[in-house]
Amino acid sequence: MIDETVSFLRTRTAARPAVGIILGTGLGGLVKEIAAETVIDYAEIPHFPVSTVESHKGKLIVGTLGGKSVVAMQGRFHYYEGYTMGQVTYPVRVMKALGVETLLISNAAGGMNPLFSKGDIMLITDHINLLGDNPLIGPNEDTLGPRFPDMSEPYSRELIALAERVALDLKVRLQKGVFVALTGPTMETRAEYRFLRTIGADVVGMSTVPEVIVAVHQSMRVLGFSIMTDECFPDALKPVSLQEVIAVANQAEPKLTAVMKEVVTRL
Repeated sequence: MIDETVSFLRTRTAARPAVGIILGTGLGGLVKEIAAETVIDYAEIPHFPVSTVESHKGKLIVGTLGGKSVVAMQGRFHYYEGYTMGQVTYPVRVMKALGVETLLISNAAGGMNPLFSKGDIMLITDHINLLGDNPLIGPNEDTLGPRFPDMSEPYSRELIALAERVALDLKVRLQKGVFVALTGPTMETRAEYRFLRTIGADVVGMSTVPEVIVAVHQSMRVLGFSIMTDECFPDALKPVSLQEVIAVANQAEPKLTAVMKEVVTRL
């Protein structure tokens, strides 16, 4: 399947991107900074799922950003859409086959750390997988990665340090913390937020962890960002809508775009 997908993409581009980018809810604006060579709808790509969520455009962009060859996903796939873990993470397999060694990934997330505020950008330093599944379950393809990949550093400390230097230079405040993934599509209850905070999570979302696991399986370096789009404090919890989440993500997006673009430039 990977070979067939890559063969198709090679009919549209000869680029060998070193950097892959996955853009989450309300965070597709970075593509405006990419000097696009090729833009392909997911529906055209063999074996690719199709985004079904509002704000996920469903386009693969190959081009140049910060002087580097990149491939970017404008919209991702989620477990709650009914896709298998293999389908959710398939684009990361394809990115690796195209030549990608470094993956930048972003998401919109609910914040549980009381020191964080709505609109904050958080560097992901670690994650907790509560999806109840793992994309590596099943037969292991040894040519892709080891049976038991180490997860002691899923998010590159070197890239985290680079992002911190970039943010300091750009005068953008970054938080740091732990991302926890649940299946969704429901938001969490008050009791669940208390539980998630107790086990060490700072923000919660419905994506990212599967892609990161597959990236690590393939020995890719990963840098992850969350935009805190709503405040999930159990004693002051308010209803939240997708429209509000997208609105906050759109407001914070220019800062995250600036940081990500400069990180790519300095790689």
